[in-house]
Amino acid sequence: MTTSTENGQKDGQPAMHTPPVVSAQAWESAREQLLVKEKAQTRARDALVAERRRMPWMAVETAYVFDGPAGPASLLELFEGRRQLIVYRAFFEPGVFGWPDHACRGCSMVADQVAHLAHLNARDTTLVFVSRAPQADIARLKARMGWQMPWFSLTDSFDADFGVAEWHGTNVFYRDGDRVFRTYFINNRGDEQMGGTWNYLDITPLGRQEVWEDSPEGYPQTPTYKWWNWHDSYVAEAAPDKKWVEVSDAGEAAFRNQDAVTKS
Repeated sequence: MTTSTENGQKDGQPAMHTPPVVSAQAWESAREQLLVKEKAQTRARDALVAERRRMPWMAVETAYVFDGPAGPASLLELFEGRRQLIVYRAFFEPGVFGWPDHACRGCSMVADQVAHLAHLNARDTTLVFVSRAPQADIARLKARMGWQMPWFSLTDSFDADFGVAEWHGTNVFYRDGDRVFRTYFINNRGDEQMGGTWNYLDITPLGRQEVWEDSPEGYPQTPTYKWWNWHDSYVAEAAPDKKWVEVSDAGEAAFRNQDAVTKS
């Protein structure tokens, strides 16, 4: 059994050089100083995401085919009728470490982070995973790990064509009628932030679709926060809940007042 010394050192491990312990007033002052930099970073990120929404699109001309629980499916069918599609290439197939009991450890961590899909769906966005494993193995893995996202089997050159044949990555597509366009792609450390509803929406061409966003003219936007709902209560074309509008309006007003005091 290991014990800890007063400076946080454990037996056999080097001492930790921790920050100083200060008063509540000094701690709050330090927090406010750091908050200035954090807000600047948030604004810079918002500007970067706005630039992303203005990136050019690439038309997808190849008729890709996937295997799903209901049989063959085209890339267009993966949208499930929505305008936006996010496709994460997960490594679960022969030759991958962990096969056949597990998917890649990193891809599995990504899968564990995925928030309830109803929130993405409410913003006209579908998320799917794709791998080269057969559907029977994918169904078994999803049941064992408790994953709910749609997960299709690759059958052609989709992974090679979109930069995910040898490494994980997230591709984003937009559907205009029967035409499909590639709008964005991230991999490597970019995939680390994926899983949360906001981060997924931030890599889509339409973004969060809230009025504060800097988006091209004509893009769909609704009042901030007002579309939020319990994941089992979204209804297509439903008006925002009046009580939630009151609550969120009050919260925004309180935040603006607090922010004004901080800046003064």
